[in-house]
Amino acid sequence: MPLVAERVEKCREMRLNSIAAGIRKFADTPTLFAQVTQPMGVDYVIAPRVSSERRKYIPIGFMTSNTIASDAVQIIPNATVYHFGILTSNVHMAWIRAVCGRLKSDYRYSRDIGYNTFPFPQADENQRANIEKLAQTVLDARANYPESSLADLYDPNFMPPELLKAHRALDSAVMKLYDFPVKKDFTEAHCVAALMEMYQKLTKEK
Repeated sequence: MPLVAERVEKCREMRLNSIAAGIRKFADTPTLFAQVTQPMGVDYVIAPRVSSERRKYIPIGFMTSNTIASDAVQIIPNATVYHFGILTSNVHMAWIRAVCGRLKSDYRYSRDIGYNTFPFPQADENQRANIEKLAQTVLDARANYPESSLADLYDPNFMPPELLKAHRALDSAVMKLYDFPVKKDFTEAHCVAALMEMYQKLTKEK
């Protein structure tokens, strides 16, 4: 395959001529990725580093270990449907909008600032099962549109009604899990303030 051989040779030359010693050492193996940031043989949840501010929810989802993640995304290895449910909720989105940076005005999802600081709720077995059930409903609603990308499905003007309904049901359950009131006068600002109190309490306990 001459074209493949040409690409491999160009990769070798690029690595060999790199100013970074860490890259030059990979010139000996030009057919392999230089950097693989995910654990081998482990499925993961994937989140884009940058997502449109127009979206109510950052589109995240599951990927298998056979897919190599690029530097344009953040990954959460071994995440469960329960974790997915919490992370795709309006509570987590409120936290992201408040604490993460922006690229122009778009959300810039951060592992250190957005994910590692986020206070997950305490949940018993029944509560986790309920969140998993509702989170699976979100995944099932997406599966009804196999020809549509997540970018299509989470466009606020074209989000399928059953997907929006599934998200709203999940949002309500996550709010209750945090013991937040599900009513209009409990604003996103109230949500972030309560989460910040939880975060401060957790950091003081360490």
